[in-house]
Amino acid sequence: MSIHSFMQNIQTTKLTRATIMFPLALVLFEFSVYICNDLVQPAMLAITKDFGVSSTWAPSSMSFFLLGGAFIAGLLGPLSDRLGRKTVLLGGVAFFIMTCLAILFTPNIESFIALRFLQGFGLSVIGAVGYAAIQETFEERDAIKVMALMANVSLLAPLLGPVLGAFMIEHVSWHWGFIGIAILAFLSWFGLKAKMPDPKISRVKQPLSYIWDDFKQVLKNKRFIILTMSLPTICMPLMLWIALSPVMLVEQLGLSSMQYGIAQIPVLGGLIAGNLVLLNIINKLPLGQTVLYAVPMMLVGTLVIVAGLFVPEYFVYHLIIGMTLVSLGEGLSFSIVYRFALMSSEVSKGTVAAALSVLMMLSFFIVIELVRMIYEAYGIWGYSIACVGLIALWFTLPRACLKTLMEERKERGEF
Repeated sequence: MSIHSFMQNIQTTKLTRATIMFPLALVLFEFSVYICNDLVQPAMLAITKDFGVSSTWAPSSMSFFLLGGAFIAGLLGPLSDRLGRKTVLLGGVAFFIMTCLAILFTPNIESFIALRFLQGFGLSVIGAVGYAAIQETFEERDAIKVMALMANVSLLAPLLGPVLGAFMIEHVSWHWGFIGIAILAFLSWFGLKAKMPDPKISRVKQPLSYIWDDFKQVLKNKRFIILTMSLPTICMPLMLWIALSPVMLVEQLGLSSMQYGIAQIPVLGGLIAGNLVLLNIINKLPLGQTVLYAVPMMLVGTLVIVAGLFVPEYFVYHLIIGMTLVSLGEGLSFSIVYRFALMSSEVSKGTVAAALSVLMMLSFFIVIELVRMIYEAYGIWGYSIACVGLIALWFTLPRACLKTLMEERKERGEF
């Protein structure tokens, strides 16, 4: 059996109380990885102060975390095709736990950022291995439902992270955050070991050169590239919000740490609401229709932010309302576009998911660092215009590609 075709022989299953235990164990690890970012970002002002460096290091904690996610994905996906998803996933969780404990002993900001880079490997474990396993395990719409449910649970991280980060800044050391994260990931490891399916698939021992051949086949797929590169246009404004909002809201706009945490609730609540709406209507509309409705709403949200620049006394309200519309649209869009991108290539899904993760994480790293520099030069104006530009990119090739894909599915009789 070839490495390209073994995926087709894996039997998918329906979403039931029994089969959902694996996604719940995976989402506990996903929560651990995400809160490793969302808890740390609001604490970065205190961390940079502890290390005696400028607060401009704060966004780098997130961008290098994302760069770490891109760095190892190209290896983890193909490796899980050959060794099995479960083996690689358990090893990745164990490595993440070790990096969370190692960061407790960092003497300077450089070693702190280096370990943030290594912690970012956890993103690859989720994206290149965990998500591929979800897509293989469940039927199409059930897989999208599982992804949306996982997104809702993992969104507790950015909701709780700012509040817990504010608490840490005021009452305890930031070190305790990483200890708690390591404990959560440790519990996830046991859950995955017990509940993750491990189908016994006969894998032909291929030369390592086949990894590059597989990647070339994926990267030559025009539809894959367009859909994959459209994902950052959908989720980058919210990623930029998470990376820059501590500096924008606390340093520039003068909010307290607790006010900063409260400001996250409507923004990230919009993402939860979008996922919940998607769960309720996914069986009622052609797959992809919600994306065509949601992205224009996201563009409106970014324009609301820009409008607020002209009324500075109300800018905070414009910013929060605009970002809430953006996050609501992301919740209605991301899981579907991700599924379409992953399934646009016939190559084994570990390799496809790895290529997808590498392209996404590199895009995240480049855009966050670029917008950080723009923000340093132009302040909130730079952030606001960058958000409009990112969403506007969707209305070029990605929108046309999605509409073509939906027409093809309609012709095949796929709802």
